[in-house]
Amino acid sequence: MNQIITLITNMEWHIIIIICLTLGLAPFTPPHIFEKLSMLLNGTLKRPIDWFDLFFHGIPWIILFMKIVITIKNRGV
Repeated sequence: MNQIITLITNMEWHIIIIICLTLGLAPFTPPHIFEKLSMLLNGTLKRPIDWFDLFFHGIPWIILFMKIVITIKNRGV
């Protein structure tokens, strides 16, 4: 886990944001991540490809969230 935190800490903000705006939102009409999240909330996310899509398009947003949390936590030290 420490290696993941170190990796995310060393990642540049602009790279994470670019990845979120491209991979995280692709395809752009409608963004896959919103479609997959609504399927998850509705209970219709059943096929393996849908789970893969949710994971694949969600990872950039998880990394961004972790970067924000790590940055806030490190500022408090």
